[in-house]
Amino acid sequence: MSLDFKDKVVIVTGAGGGLGKSHALDFARRGAKVVVNDLGGTLDGSGGSSDAAEAVVAEIKAAGGEAIANGSSVTDDAGVANMIQQTMDAYGRIDVLVNNAGVLRDKSFAKMEFGDFSFVVDVHLFGTMKPTKAVWPIMKEQGYGRIVVTSSSSGLYGNFGQSNYGAAKLGVVGFMNTLKLEGQKDNIHINALAPVAWTRMTENLMPAEMEDMLTPERVTPAVVFMASEAAPTGKIICAGAGAYTSAAIVETKGMYLGENPTAEDVAANWDTIATVDDDAKALFQGGEQTGRMFELIQAASKA
Repeated sequence: MSLDFKDKVVIVTGAGGGLGKSHALDFARRGAKVVVNDLGGTLDGSGGSSDAAEAVVAEIKAAGGEAIANGSSVTDDAGVANMIQQTMDAYGRIDVLVNNAGVLRDKSFAKMEFGDFSFVVDVHLFGTMKPTKAVWPIMKEQGYGRIVVTSSSSGLYGNFGQSNYGAAKLGVVGFMNTLKLEGQKDNIHINALAPVAWTRMTENLMPAEMEDMLTPERVTPAVVFMASEAAPTGKIICAGAGAYTSAAIVETKGMYLGENPTAEDVAANWDTIATVDDDAKALFQGGEQTGRMFELIQAASKA
């Protein structure tokens, strides 16, 4: 399987450091023309400078690659439009979008201000939607596109103090789940990454001795594969320290409780309803859930 990106144009948001920088460098090594986007703000999203993006571009060019820098905010409509126009003016197409930009404003929910919640959701969810919306018609016209959204274990499973971040990170999975359907006819594949890496965003959350294991470079292979021609669509890949797994939202087999069930019936049978076993299934689209319900009803009628 070839994972060559020669003549492909790749945009990586939040690529001035950490995971984004690692992704950008690897795409460039594989022959891609890379747009290194980074607002250059602090961890909580304040401030901004394109110096970080320019430094990554310089590193790519020093290694013989091709790249340009962009300092737009992924939450700003005009900035996103500028990034896309700059890319099209320079390269004439967009093959891959890696939505990586992010911020943190961690607090327990009881202490979190509305502004902390809305800002984090704006950057992670709307900051994924806006660049994706901008590249979507280009990819449809080309008949080709690969998009990666960045989720998190905080969104998939929860993490204390990150209700804002977790909500946004599961939000991008819901976003992906619809676009995987809408993009099929135009050969646009979209997948999600749930990374575990030592970066500026996580250094205060992890023991210092884990830094050498949890390098961004050990996550990037997952992104490169999920952005390649061979990529599946609608999948969640988890990556960290060189280990890779796939996560999925599954539905249990459940049970049919009759035509007039009561809350007491649900309570009495909860253990069976909630059992995740070999009959649990990851569904590809919402309509399949209805199908599963009717399967239970039909099975009960034949019993």
